[in-house]
Amino acid sequence: MVTHPFPPLFDKTSHTLILGSFPSVKSREQQFFYGHPQNRFWRVLAAVFSCPVPETVAEKKDLVLSRHLALWDVLAACEITGSADSAIRNPVPNDLTPILSAAPISRIFMNGRAAEKYFQQYMGPLLGRQAICLPSTSPANAAYSLEKLVAAWEIIGKSIDNTGEL
Repeated sequence: MVTHPFPPLFDKTSHTLILGSFPSVKSREQQFFYGHPQNRFWRVLAAVFSCPVPETVAEKKDLVLSRHLALWDVLAACEITGSADSAIRNPVPNDLTPILSAAPISRIFMNGRAAEKYFQQYMGPLLGRQAICLPSTSPANAAYSLEKLVAAWEIIGKSIDNTGEL
């Protein structure tokens, strides 16, 4: 059983939560989200927010928090060999309560179908909240070019009003 090795990233101003499935081997080694150099997450966020692609963990944290985002993963632990979502066995869900009770999260997005699957299986019914699935930024999602990913992820950059609606 592999346990998620690092905490969620959020603060009291985070209004948009982005959930992945479980950290890759590279992310677990780096102790931070989307650590594989081929994962397009950071390039996509930088394009959505028209800013430079962050290189360091500090720059990545700044990008997320300055845009009032939160990052976490649906799974707290699982049996997995390598990094592929298809290799996940015996998943254990994360508890989203610490984020949802500390930050005014009004939107939840999934980074890919595996995150959506586990969210719907373990969290959706308990939370009673809708979540929008976006195409995975993983290099395994070869069907989506960087341009197509950015177009799909543009919704992350859209502002919300004080009711939490787009």
